[in-house]
Amino acid sequence: MNKINTKSQRKAYFILKRAFDLLIAFLLSILLAPFLALIALIIKIESKGPILFKQTRIGLHSKPFTMYKFRTMITSAPVNAPSKELLNPEIFMTRNGKIIRMLSIDELPQLINIFKNDMSLIGPRPVIPQETELVELRRELSIDQIKPGVTGLAQVIGRDFLDNQEKARYDQQYSQTMSLWVDFKIVLLTALKIIKREHISH
Repeated sequence: MNKINTKSQRKAYFILKRAFDLLIAFLLSILLAPFLALIALIIKIESKGPILFKQTRIGLHSKPFTMYKFRTMITSAPVNAPSKELLNPEIFMTRNGKIIRMLSIDELPQLINIFKNDMSLIGPRPVIPQETELVELRRELSIDQIKPGVTGLAQVIGRDFLDNQEKARYDQQYSQTMSLWVDFKIVLLTALKIIKREHISH
């Protein structure tokens, strides 16, 4: 599917996008079930606290929702602050949590959010409510009219090293050019970034 130019194309795209999201989430849940169980066991053995980290994020239409991750930090770590804004985020991270986050394994529980229709596989990365500048920029540019994603254009271009203006610009670029082909390319680029461990500050 090429660039979306009409309302009917946009409707068809979102229907297909949702179908692919559910299919991929279902297949990954089945294929990765033993691996996910192993990660959960490692987290539980290493430190006290829940296996999953739950955090409020801003999603479709700027409404909050609960996003799930594997917990990579100790329970006393700040909850409502991005890791990049902490002076020494490493002191809060568990030993295995560093590896889990470095390989982006902590993002896998967001398959739950895909099933719940809170998120898509591809879309603007959801932020916490305290990131008011980016939340407002997305609202002004109508970026909040599409579901947030597990990964997105800004993530494959710069991720942690982009400022809010740059993130909003790339989010807007995605919203204006999104298609199944664009989504497919972002999936491939995401896999490449994870393998090469690029643009990850923490």
